[in-house]
Amino acid sequence: MAKKFPLHPKNPERICWGCDKYCSVDDLGCGNGSGRTQHPSELLGEDWYLFGDWGIDPDDPATPGKKKDG
Repeated sequence: MAKKFPLHPKNPERICWGCDKYCSVDDLGCGNGSGRTQHPSELLGEDWYLFGDWGIDPDDPATPGKKKDG
């Protein structure tokens, strides 16, 4: 089973989001010679999961990184 994808990670720039390994930027494990994959919030903004077909349920309380209202 794949890890739950965080909606709002604290420091997305420190992690490669290209697969379920979530490697740190200085220790990429895929070995494909490419740079890190950015988190969608870095590219599309904080509401990135509201648009498109990501397969993420933002109303699911078990979703890690979900911002709480209030």
